[in-house]
Amino acid sequence: MATQRLAAGSEIDGFRLDEKIHQGSMSVLWRVRGAEEAAPLVMKIPLVRDFDDPAAIVGFEVEQMILPVLSGPHVPRFVAAGDWSVQPYIVMESIGGGSLRDRLPDAPLEPAEIASLGARIASALHDIHRQQVVHLDVKPSNVLFRESGEAVLIDFGLSRHDRLPDLLAEEFRLPMGTGPYISPEQIRRVRDEPASDVYSLGVVLYYLATAVRPFGNPTSQRELRRRLYWDPVPPRARTPSVPPWLQEIILRCLEVDPGKRYETAGQLAFDLSHPEQVRLTARAERLRRDSLGTVWRRRWRGLGEEPSESKSAADRLARAPIVMVAVDVASDSAGLAEELRLAARRILQTESGARLACVTVLKTSRIAMDIQVDEEGRNLHVRRLIELQHWARPLSLPPAKITFHVLSGPDPGAAITEFARSNHVDQIVIGSRGSSTLRRYLGSVSSQVVAQADCTVTVVKAGGASLPASACAPRRTTSDPPASE
Repeated sequence: MATQRLAAGSEIDGFRLDEKIHQGSMSVLWRVRGAEEAAPLVMKIPLVRDFDDPAAIVGFEVEQMILPVLSGPHVPRFVAAGDWSVQPYIVMESIGGGSLRDRLPDAPLEPAEIASLGARIASALHDIHRQQVVHLDVKPSNVLFRESGEAVLIDFGLSRHDRLPDLLAEEFRLPMGTGPYISPEQIRRVRDEPASDVYSLGVVLYYLATAVRPFGNPTSQRELRRRLYWDPVPPRARTPSVPPWLQEIILRCLEVDPGKRYETAGQLAFDLSHPEQVRLTARAERLRRDSLGTVWRRRWRGLGEEPSESKSAADRLARAPIVMVAVDVASDSAGLAEELRLAARRILQTESGARLACVTVLKTSRIAMDIQVDEEGRNLHVRRLIELQHWARPLSLPPAKITFHVLSGPDPGAAITEFARSNHVDQIVIGSRGSSTLRRYLGSVSSQVVAQADCTVTVVKAGGASLPASACAPRRTTSDPPASE
């Protein structure tokens, strides 16, 4: 590789270097301008020296390979990359909203802010997992925020793409990650587990809640391996003001066994966005770590354990969808209500990891003042919630598998699709009536949902008719037409 002197005013492949904005141990960042790009840009250039760890060089290759195949608001827009034979670099859009690292001095933060930050990061992780990428280096300095609020993940040098060569695994035998945030399975060199990112985000949430990292800052293999056997001190033992729901979420993220964590980052984002819906277990009230006996049993089971082959990110998402059922509980159509239950039951029987989100819409006026109580003086929102729970009772689902949501708005179709989009719903089940007197209302809603949703939609009709959709195909735009209405 030819060496090139870098200075303000220099030009690389048509990009003019304006200002050095950061220099780390492995790379330097420059603010640059491109002849054909009006938006602010950043150029990342590796620092390649004779004594450098070769893993840093391979990591830059990995990022050059993965970043161009990612898209969406949760990653920087890729612009260009430079050839290693001349000058390696990556040019990407500049993200202007600051870094999560800027918030660390203020820890512990208020629970509501922790939940907001965590939900946005979990949404970003869910997005890249859907694109078959596991980040594997989630930490505050690798999380930026757009001015509009969305979390943006950067630095994909340690990442793994399900459909691309894993150069780091092929060339190195040591664990890859950042000491305080690395997951137990990464220590065992498992690199294809989306739950690893959930664990790392759990470490971030733990720090934001307590101002302490759950396992400190390990500097040796022995210190790293402690998290294979030990659970962390419960957050409420360090910061009593941490609410039980937040401790429940954090400790679930930090389970040693990835199978006991949230099955998807989308489900984690869901809980962080709806703390009142979090189902509390013994985790929520714990004030002590596990007993020494439990730790020794984990050590014993781990002796000689070989890394197991994990499911791909896409496979994991397919096994743990969020299924949303839109129910018009104000209707007197018992037949349609039963058909919706049957459709939901069929999906849940085939997808053991699925969560059911039951939704109804309290339609409001666009102009007039809405009355919030019924003829008997009962709060309409509470009444709809109770009716929704009554509808779901025959499904006999455990509390952790079902949530209830009463939405409100003048446009029921828009309310349903927006809820599905913001909560990473993988499939919508919605009813449709054949009655001409109701067709203009609910028929238009189901048609609107089919047209606007960015996930699979199944339309169910009374009498057993339904339009089959590929059940629980994560984040796939439906091609199913609305029922004949």
